[in-house]
Amino acid sequence: MSAKYPIISVTGSSGAGTTSVKRTFEQIFRRERVEAAFIEGDAFHRYDRIEMRNVMEREEAKGNQNFSHFGPPANLLEELENVFRTYGQTGTAMSRHYVHDEEEAEIYGAPPGTFTDWAPLPEKTEILFYEGLHGALVNEQVNIAKYADLKIGVVPVINLEWIQKIHRDRSARGYSMEAVTDTILRRMPDYINYICPQFTETDINFQRVPTVDTSNPFAARWIPTADESMVIIRFSKPRGIDFPYLHSMIRDSFMSRANSIVIPGNKLDLAMQLILTPFILQLVERRRRTS
Repeated sequence: MSAKYPIISVTGSSGAGTTSVKRTFEQIFRRERVEAAFIEGDAFHRYDRIEMRNVMEREEAKGNQNFSHFGPPANLLEELENVFRTYGQTGTAMSRHYVHDEEEAEIYGAPPGTFTDWAPLPEKTEILFYEGLHGALVNEQVNIAKYADLKIGVVPVINLEWIQKIHRDRSARGYSMEAVTDTILRRMPDYINYICPQFTETDINFQRVPTVDTSNPFAARWIPTADESMVIIRFSKPRGIDFPYLHSMIRDSFMSRANSIVIPGNKLDLAMQLILTPFILQLVERRRRTS
C-alpha cells in the first residue's frame, strides 16, 4: 500500500457489473478533479484471442477441460503484481490494452482480439484504478491484494451471473446456449479456486441479488432489472462507516448485519457515490500531504 501513489482495485468476473462501477469512479474522479491512471485486467491475459483458442484446444487434447481466463496459467499475474508494486513506489508503470472490437481497433490501431504494445502509464497521475479478474488475488506465487489501498468486489449471486453471461454471449457474440453452457462449466473450477477467494480480501463488496425467480438460469428469458434486485454492501472493517447516514440517504435500505447494508437495486449508483467518494478523497488528501 502506498500513501503517495494509492491504488484502487475493482474485482469481479466478466458481466458482474465491474464496468458500471468503473463509470461511477470516473464520475467521482472527474467531479473531484482527481487525475487517475486506468488499467484493465484484460491487458494481462497471457494470450490473445486466437492464441487462447489454440491453447484451449491443446489443453483439451491433453485432458484438461477446465483451462480458462480465470486461472493463473492464462494470465500474467506476476507482471500485474509488478505493476501494482511499481506504481505504488514510483507513480508509473508499464501496461497495454486488449482490443475487444472494431470500435476499439480504430482507437488503438490494432486488430480486435490482440494487444497493443506495452507503454508507460500517463505521467503525473494521483491514483491508479484497476478493473478486472485478479485485483485482490493471493496465492503461492503472488499477493496482488497487499498493494491495493482500496479493494472493491463486485459479484452478483451465481445464478444471476450466469443469466447475465448467457444473455450477453448469445445476443452480443452470437453463441449458442450449448457453447455458453460449456464455457460456464469449463470456468467453474477456476472460478471457485481463484475468483471467489478474492472477495474475502476486498474492503467492500457489492453483491446484487434478484428478487425474482432465477432457479433455472439456463431458461431465464431476460435479465432481472435493477428494480427487481437488491444489493448487499458488505464492509470488511465497518468501524468509521456512518450507517445511520447511509440509511437516511438511501430510501428502503436496512442493516442485515453489523457490517452490511441492503439497498434497492436501483439505488446502487447513489450508494456508490455516497460510500466511495469519502474513501477516494481520503486517499487523495493523504497523497497530496506527502507530495
